Amino acid sequence: MGFFTHFGRYLIMLKGMFTKPENFKMYWKEFMHQCVEIGIGSLPIVIIISLFLGAVTTVQTAYQLVSPLVAPSTIAQIVRDSMILELSPTVLSIVLAGVIGSKIASELGNMQISEQIDAMEIMGINTKTYLILPKIVAALVMIPCLITISAVLGIWGGRTAGAMSGILATDIFDVGLRQNFSPYNVFFALSKAYTFAFIVSSIPAYYGYHVKGGALEIGRASTTSVVVSCILILVADYVLAAILL
Repeated sequence: MGFFTHFGRYLIMLKGMFTKPENFKMYWKEFMHQCVEIGIGSLPIVIIISLFLGAVTTVQTAYQLVSPLVAPSTIAQIVRDSMILELSPTVLSIVLAGVIGSKIASELGNMQISEQIDAMEIMGINTKTYLILPKIVAALVMIPCLITISAVLGIWGGRTAGAMSGILATDIFDVGLRQNFSPYNVFFALSKAYTFAFIVSSIPAYYGYHVKGGALEIGRASTTSVVVSCILILVADYVLAAILL
């Protein structure tokens, strides 16, 4: 199928999600389940990646800033802005596209080929609303929280790495951390976080929901959804930077 066919089916899927819930408690339970799966389930990998991203950024920035004319506290400013503006939102979202996206695509794909979705439709349940909408809403709630945690941990990891390696004392790092801080950077990072969260959840849901065939097609759909999500995240990253900065 061509691009416009996929795009049209994607829009139809999104439109089909917005219907009145048959049982609000059932939908709320599914939403909370997805929040736990997406948020708590992804927390370990977020912590590990964020700490090392901050540490590596500190070490590499110190290696490049060899001029005596540059204050050492500048390293902290670069680490802070790098984590908030780019590393935490973009790099983490690409990782989550693989962790969360493949799970969503394979879960929905397995339900599709085992005819569980058809059985729900026969019982009068809007499967797009029940299966896809809670995943997207949970991602919009949890992924910005994960990105915020990532930025904080990344800055702390850079601070700790600088102190442990003797590159930068913690008091100097703290001085640079407070210098020239722009609150707009946080708004920009959250704009990217919500955009990427929608991409990470809706694209795999589309590919998983429309799987046809068997187990092999589930694997292909999962792989395709991750690749497409990563490409769209990078495209959206450039577009948002061009518009908002």
